[in-house]
Amino acid sequence: MNLFLITFFLIYGGAHLYFFIKVKGALSPGLTLPLLLALFLLVMVVSPVLVRVLEREGLEASARVVAYAGYLWMGFLFLFLSASLVVDLYRGLVHASAFISRRDLSSFIPSSRLALAIPISYGILTAVYGYLEASNIKAERLVVKSPKIPKEAGILTIVEVSDVHLGLIVRKERLERIIGVIRDASPDVMVSTGDLVDGQINRMEGLAELLEEVRPRFGKYAVIGNHEVYAGLGQTLAFTQRAGFRLLRGESILVGGLINIVGIDDPAVERISRKPLVSEREVLEGADHKRFTILLKHRPSVDVDSTGLFDLQLSGHVHGGQIFPFNLLTHLFFPVKMGYSLYPHGSALYVSRGTGTWGPPIRFLAPPEVTVIELSHGE
Repeated sequence: MNLFLITFFLIYGGAHLYFFIKVKGALSPGLTLPLLLALFLLVMVVSPVLVRVLEREGLEASARVVAYAGYLWMGFLFLFLSASLVVDLYRGLVHASAFISRRDLSSFIPSSRLALAIPISYGILTAVYGYLEASNIKAERLVVKSPKIPKEAGILTIVEVSDVHLGLIVRKERLERIIGVIRDASPDVMVSTGDLVDGQINRMEGLAELLEEVRPRFGKYAVIGNHEVYAGLGQTLAFTQRAGFRLLRGESILVGGLINIVGIDDPAVERISRKPLVSEREVLEGADHKRFTILLKHRPSVDVDSTGLFDLQLSGHVHGGQIFPFNLLTHLFFPVKMGYSLYPHGSALYVSRGTGTWGPPIRFLAPPEVTVIELSHGE
């Protein structure tokens, strides 16, 4: 068992133990209910691993059922924890105030049952809302003007999808909604900034073919994200190419005679291949700097040595946190804001909230997006 799995089970198992203690302390049930609850929680803890085992055995239907149940529970549990910790903090502050002031403030302290009911209700209601929000895919428009875009080119429309996570949960129905938003935008170029597929990629017949039917006049381009690596590079690269994308792996291409598009592999590729990635700056230096340059890079980190060599970096990876307040944690690792940001030397970064979902099929205060970028001449 590697370090990641040990860490995962310690954290995720600890969250389930916290839930068990809260329920048992509030309800004070007999012996049967705690045993049944403990068994259920144990199954939920191991469900992400169970999904992979079922997949490897070819039991796709069972894997999908376990994936939905396990990941919906994961989303609920995170929402429950975030609300329960707020309630615990409130109770702690009241107790501290009572101790300092030497007053009886017990009437301000919710009972253990109420302290359980509040986060459970919040978790259920928010999970239902978040499930619906995750399916409500909309276009997020970004207008960029640059003197590097010829006047005669008019408006060049680029559509970006990121973190679609096609797999056991994000399937045909969700993909058809995404494609509908893309077609409404009538793009000249389409790009995928990584994690087009998820770790569970088996038996995705017809999905690549649906994507292949989207044919912008200047083509489709993609880069590798970390989940392409987890799913197995060979089969995910084959899927992406069948879907009609040209993979850019440390290379630059002139698109439509108008703009440069540069693509960089995710660092996860380097860890699995044990070979250093091509230098981002080196690839960018090889592009024609007189033309508008778009850098496709899965993770939203800007290399200070590269600023000035690209005009717009498109990234994803963080999902906008996907489920609030998880965005507070993701911000610790990637301290960038969602959307558009300016950087020195004329470079800019756009971070997508992502188009699909990873893990829980839930989004809360981080709606999914298909980014529609309109490039035109201007100062």
